[in-house]
Amino acid sequence: MTRAFLALLSRDLALAIRAGGGAGLGVVFFLAVVVVTPFAIGPDLALLARIGPAILWIGALLASLIGLDRLFAADAEDGALDVLSMVALPLELIAAAKGLAHWIATGLPLVVAAPVLSLLLNLQPASIGALTLTLLVGTPAITFLGLIGAAFASAFRRGGLLVAVLVMPLTIPVLIFGVAATGTALGGTVPFDTPFRILAGLSLAALVLGPIAAAAALRATRE
Repeated sequence: MTRAFLALLSRDLALAIRAGGGAGLGVVFFLAVVVVTPFAIGPDLALLARIGPAILWIGALLASLIGLDRLFAADAEDGALDVLSMVALPLELIAAAKGLAHWIATGLPLVVAAPVLSLLLNLQPASIGALTLTLLVGTPAITFLGLIGAAFASAFRRGGLLVAVLVMPLTIPVLIFGVAATGTALGGTVPFDTPFRILAGLSLAALVLGPIAAAAALRATRE
């Protein structure tokens, strides 16, 4: 079972890189959000530093949604999903492998790029460290919650908008506590540990419940 899980993970990583919609596209979108925002806000560096964590988190959230609509749809269209369901892995582990591959190809590059892009928003070193840590912990929650929308979207030929509509409300708590934890580095009465632990709890819950809900959605859409 472990060998089948790793084989599926490697396959999806190779497909994500070959399709060109993984790390490169997500980071370019992330960069576009960060570069365009200062032009809209103006040259107020203090304001940029204050709202910078929120801008970066919103950019990372939207960039993490890229490619989710095709996560199961491509395999459902060519029959690969039916073949995968006949192997030793249950649908829950298939969904988990696909979610992990998507996060490695899309979410992890965003975490790596975040410290560099933070400099464009005049963030201080303490804020940059807090932002990077919260993105590392929080972006898996976005991906694994996105599995649910991706599973429902696999039943439709053009389900990209459906993924965004289903996933965005689920990710609001992740966004709130991710920004709150990063904002504590700028000062405040709330310690970093409080929102960060809630963010970590949300990620752990998404890692467990996301594949289970996605597998249930796949079974429902295939019946």
